[in-house]
Amino acid sequence: MRVLLIGSGGREHAIAWKLSQSPRLSELFVAPGNAGTAQVATNIDLPVPSGRAAPAEVTAYLEAVVRRARDLRIDLVFVAPDDPLSWGLVDALEAAGIAAFGPSRAAARLEASKSWAKALMQRHGVPHTPTTSFDDVAAAKAFVTAAAGEVVVKADGLAVGKGAIVTSSVAEALSAIDELHALGEAGKRLTIEPRVRAREVSAHCFSDGRSIAVMPLSCDHKAVFDGNVGPNTGGMGVYSPPWWARASLPGDIVHRVLEPVVNGMAAEQVPFRGIVYPGVFVGDDGLQVFECNARFGDPEAQALLVRLDSDLLEIVLACVQGRLSEVPVAWSERASVVVVMASGGYPGSYTTGIAIEGLDAVDADVQVFHAGTRRTESGAVVTAGGRVLGVTATGATLEAARAKAYSNVARIRFAGAHYRRDIGLVPA
Repeated sequence: MRVLLIGSGGREHAIAWKLSQSPRLSELFVAPGNAGTAQVATNIDLPVPSGRAAPAEVTAYLEAVVRRARDLRIDLVFVAPDDPLSWGLVDALEAAGIAAFGPSRAAARLEASKSWAKALMQRHGVPHTPTTSFDDVAAAKAFVTAAAGEVVVKADGLAVGKGAIVTSSVAEALSAIDELHALGEAGKRLTIEPRVRAREVSAHCFSDGRSIAVMPLSCDHKAVFDGNVGPNTGGMGVYSPPWWARASLPGDIVHRVLEPVVNGMAAEQVPFRGIVYPGVFVGDDGLQVFECNARFGDPEAQALLVRLDSDLLEIVLACVQGRLSEVPVAWSERASVVVVMASGGYPGSYTTGIAIEGLDAVDADVQVFHAGTRRTESGAVVTAGGRVLGVTATGATLEAARAKAYSNVARIRFAGAHYRRDIGLVPA
């Protein structure tokens, strides 16, 4: 099969790496890809527009992807990022007779509109954080002022993983409202939730619209500095499985969250085919979904795909063809840890084009997934984004995986590099 993968981050490198292992794959293309995907696929110069792209630019992009897929005689397109899903890329490809993996535009509202997702959960009995939506900034400010407590302010739309601001005071909440509203379309509607102090877990599953295949649980570290201090990022590291989870937690999430979401969408004639990924609070009061995504998390995909023992391409095809229940989906018992190496200044401003050294010094059983990288004309790999690399290791235990990941992080160098040192750390 000839497969086209859409995207350019660490998630896409991990997907490309896993797809490349399928005996059914004849050729793999990634648009636009990065220096890492170029090791296992052919990159195509077709960048994804920013989330704030004008409608005409989005339309031109959708048409360009369909055109390139036809020219390359693509059998299947894997749409990985959230923005193209929300724009309806899967719909455009299917209308052109090209098979595509990912939810339709209607189903992608699960992530593209937080208020729509919470309303869906309310209708189908999925436990979730209480959410109030506002289309008026003044009303939102009046609400947080009256609440006089700690709240989380969120842009209702897609904001590159940075659309939620946790606040500790009314002043911070008012500032967050202004900051997120300034995002434009993504922040046109705002949602406000009470701040919850509980453990968070990422729950993923494959879905063909009727049945699901559950992935192992994982935990993301969003804050930029050790100890969960500093602003949120797209993710500074992941570990899987969560060392703190009770044995019944995976089953509870399946029966109370994943199955009701997929079954509810099917009942409402909006079947979800692709990857459902809710973020779940786990506390003394039980489970609460605080967000629901419509694609692989990044960097969660890196931690999960190194544990997948089955053929990813077979699973994806089964989802597209509505026969997921017929395909085995097996996972390794080994633990995994991803440590993200970021550019100096991230998540604020940063410099790109900095040479990366030591990539050839890592252990053979450690995967270094590229996120923000590119290869120069001279062949050097340089930085090209905020999150640069995801150093990913597995081990018989979480402690072993963590030790291996950090041992290999120490061998890679680029000026200004920074990373958290507490990813997957189990308290003594």
